[in-house]
Amino acid sequence: MVTEVGRVPRVIVVTGAGSGLGRAMATALLGVGHRVVLVGRTRATLDEVAEGHDRADVRECDVSVPDSVHRLFQGVFTDFGRLDVLVNNAGTFGPPGSIDEVDPAAWSHTVATNLTGAFLCAREAVRIMKVQDPRGGRIINNGSISAHTPRPESVAYTATKHGVSGLTKSIALDGRAFDICCSQIDIGNAATDMTAGIAHAARQADGTTRPEPTFDSVHVADTVVHLVDLPLDVNVPTMTIMANRMPYMGRG
Repeated sequence: MVTEVGRVPRVIVVTGAGSGLGRAMATALLGVGHRVVLVGRTRATLDEVAEGHDRADVRECDVSVPDSVHRLFQGVFTDFGRLDVLVNNAGTFGPPGSIDEVDPAAWSHTVATNLTGAFLCAREAVRIMKVQDPRGGRIINNGSISAHTPRPESVAYTATKHGVSGLTKSIALDGRAFDICCSQIDIGNAATDMTAGIAHAARQADGTTRPEPTFDSVHVADTVVHLVDLPLDVNVPTMTIMANRMPYMGRG
């Protein structure tokens, strides 16, 4: 099957697809004709995203649990015969506070969701992409501006997003020989329910609090659609998309 614009539909897994950026990404990918596996912990929100899309497939999964992730990808391969793209989007902001104030259990939960979850999903995806015919595929990791420059009192979130950067580079390097590409999108102030507070009051490095500009998450979704369209001899290792007036360049 080829769409009216010559796009070849692909089998795509999007984690954290029930809300925020994951919802926007999944909706855009469905809108251009891809088969999208909507992954999350809450079926009701996933069903909302899938409504009206005959190429949507809903799967519940906790990305921090190895057995849950294994069952997810095993099921995708069994049902569709291949996996073309993984969008590693599931994540949490984690606990606020300076390092001496962060509870170890909250730290571990943030690492399990943001970093270990991305690792577990990529691990299963690469195993499929290496052996399928034709082989190869694309992994897109949701990074953050905080993969480069932290906000105040965000030690757990920032550490995990720096970890995602290392994960992305390692996957891209190890995947080359198998036609597997890995990209990271570092997103700054896309407007979602999770970032709603930033538009009203965001803590700054100098201790002040002030509103920050945001931008429509549809532009992030459109960027993911473009990355998925690229052939596997082309990779975009990392890119940043952000509100133009966000205090990032020269933050602090």
